[in-house]
Amino acid sequence: MVPGSKPVSYSQTWTFFEGRWHEGNVPIMGPRTHGLWLGSTVFDGARAFEGAAPDLDRHCGRVNQSAVNFGLRPLVDIETWLELAREGIRRFTPKAELYIRPMYWPQHGAGGGVLFDPDTTAWCLSIYEAPMPQPTGNAITLSPFRRPTMECAPVDAKAACLYPNNSRALREAASRGFTNCLMLDALGNVAEFGNANVFMARDGIVYTPVPNGTFLNGITRQRVIELLRGDGATVVETTLRYADFASADEIFSTGNFAKVAPVIRIDDRELKPGPFYTRARKLYWEFAHAVPLAA
Repeated sequence: MVPGSKPVSYSQTWTFFEGRWHEGNVPIMGPRTHGLWLGSTVFDGARAFEGAAPDLDRHCGRVNQSAVNFGLRPLVDIETWLELAREGIRRFTPKAELYIRPMYWPQHGAGGGVLFDPDTTAWCLSIYEAPMPQPTGNAITLSPFRRPTMECAPVDAKAACLYPNNSRALREAASRGFTNCLMLDALGNVAEFGNANVFMARDGIVYTPVPNGTFLNGITRQRVIELLRGDGATVVETTLRYADFASADEIFSTGNFAKVAPVIRIDDRELKPGPFYTRARKLYWEFAHAVPLAA
């Protein structure tokens, strides 16, 4: 800890690093580590809650694909990630609500510079208590900040360097009294929320922005589309403008951290959690609990 700084309190945490489990927020990067210095880290996030860990295999697979897309070496196969994740989950109480975060990063730059050396790729798996947010609903607005394109940033990976832009969008929205915001792409089409994918419904049809290389096609997003369509709903992936959301019958989000959550206000227009949100959340919870954690 830096002299004179205040200690940071973390929830219960276990991290597998360099062949063993460590308790707490174990230090894994120094000031010259490329992943810290230049944000060259990829990660993923899965959830364990109520005895379930939905799509854990997909999250483990995506962190490896993110590593490949980013230029790092995916050193851990999916089965090993899964084995370690289940081992780590057992270190917590059965009712603990957990965030499961596998990570890769380069330790050194080539010649000490900006270009990282993929042969120095390191990895860890961090699991920690993170209570599931209650679906009380978000108040949203339009962010002045936009999502980058493939030419500007590694949007085909779940890369840490992408998140400061989303963070400043969320901070700006919070300064105006909102809990989330819609971010546009470079062409002015809606891409996603500041921290989740977005859905809306109008006249009995569900719409969501079509993946266009500016935002992550979320695992929970894909699952909810599959579940709604399997339940007979019409879900259309298409290009959407902010005006479409401003006049929508209902809006909801999907993402790993909160799973499925409603929007209760867009700018000064009040909304209620709608039937498609209610249906999507119910279907997702049923799916999550249909597969045992040990499977």
